[in-house]
Amino acid sequence: MLLALLMPVTAAAALLCGYLLRRYIAERKVKDAEAQVKAIIEHAKKEAQDKRREAELESKDLLYRMRQDFDKQTQERRQELISLEKRLSQKEENIDRRLDLLEKKEKEIETRHENVRKQEDSLKARDAHLVSLINEEKDRLQKIASLSADEAKQILLNRLNDELSSEKAQLIKKQEEELKEASAKKAQEILSLSIQRCAVEHTVESTVSVVTLPSDEMKGRVIGREGRNIRAFEMATGVDVIIDDTPEAVTISCFDTVRREIARLSLEKLISDGRIHPGRIEEIVEKTKKEMEAKIKEEGEKASFESGVENLHPELIKLLGRLKYRTSFGQNALQHSKEVSYLLGVMASELGLDFKLARRIGLLHDIGKAIDHQVEGTHATIGAELARKYGESPETVGAIEAHHEEAEQRSFYAVLTVAADAISAARPGARRETLETYIKRLDKLESIANLFKGVEKSFAIQAGREIRVVVQPEKISDAEAVNMAREIRKKIEEGMEYPGQIKVTVIRETRAIEYAK
Repeated sequence: MLLALLMPVTAAAALLCGYLLRRYIAERKVKDAEAQVKAIIEHAKKEAQDKRREAELESKDLLYRMRQDFDKQTQERRQELISLEKRLSQKEENIDRRLDLLEKKEKEIETRHENVRKQEDSLKARDAHLVSLINEEKDRLQKIASLSADEAKQILLNRLNDELSSEKAQLIKKQEEELKEASAKKAQEILSLSIQRCAVEHTVESTVSVVTLPSDEMKGRVIGREGRNIRAFEMATGVDVIIDDTPEAVTISCFDTVRREIARLSLEKLISDGRIHPGRIEEIVEKTKKEMEAKIKEEGEKASFESGVENLHPELIKLLGRLKYRTSFGQNALQHSKEVSYLLGVMASELGLDFKLARRIGLLHDIGKAIDHQVEGTHATIGAELARKYGESPETVGAIEAHHEEAEQRSFYAVLTVAADAISAARPGARRETLETYIKRLDKLESIANLFKGVEKSFAIQAGREIRVVVQPEKISDAEAVNMAREIRKKIEEGMEYPGQIKVTVIRETRAIEYAK
């Protein structure tokens, strides 16, 4: 029973103790929180005070710097104002000086005007006196010479006329000589400029073409059974096919370069195809001929475009293309025509003539060579007829007809065409024979110089227009070098034939050499 009573009391005491303990803990936490809050508040106050102090310091610093900048700007402005004041004062002083000078000059001018007026008055008086004296002298002269003034004037005029006529004749003669020299010099400049600016390549054509074979067995297939293939090929193309011991090669020979090119292309196609028989040969040759016609037209259009020539008749374009497969003395006719067109255009532009017309004439000047083996007559006459037929201008027709002096040269273009044609054909290397002659002439020129004693080396330069001879300075003196140049000139004149003139330069060089060690 007692235990039953103690249990509720103990539970109540426990509950009371727990309540008191929780209350104590809660109050303790509240006090701790209040302490933390106070600490945070104090810390925040301290930070706020620190930031306020920093802001005050920054504002003071900014204010100080602004004051410094203001003082600096103010000082600069003051300096600028001071310098401006100095400049203004200087300008005022300069203006005052100039005003003083102007006043002095005005006074001087006024005094000079007065002097000039006085001199004019005195000159007028003198002129009147001189006129009276001249009249008196005229009267005396007329009395002495028993001639009137008109008769004396006529005699004097006749004498002056005679003197002026002789002087005029001498002056005209001198001017004609100067004009001839200037014209010759200008012509040389134009020709040399045209040659220097021309850079057309030349290719030397031959009368044979070589077709490479994949093997020597292909030769038998080209010949065919009992030679039927080669006969059919020669009849279809009009060329000669030469099959010899040359390994893996067949030679095609023909003077007509167009037929030879058709034959070469046809044979290459047959070899690559492998089917070689008379029917196939005729088919390939016909096909190649059509392709060749298209290629010829294309070459003509290309030449016309490169030369800047427009609105050519289609037939003339085809004839131009045929010139690619035409040679003259080893020189390609189409390349020669393009070069003449270029040279003629340069010369015409230098002389103030029609540049485009000159280019056109140069390109068409040898058009007759495209069919001269089919039509009777010279290529110049044939070319003129073709140009007239296809609507070219009279200047073009006349220049083509006269470019080999077979007809009268009726325009400047005809004369220039002759010159351009000669330059293109005579250029060293343009033609096979000319190249050989050119090399021989250079060798002979150097050999003549090497014959003289004391010559160390000799060089023919400027396409044979100049030779430079280097002599040994210990054997040849300066005076002997002058004599040697004269003797070499005489030997060249006696022993050589050459166009124009050859400049002989003898070079004697003395060197003093020491070595610092």
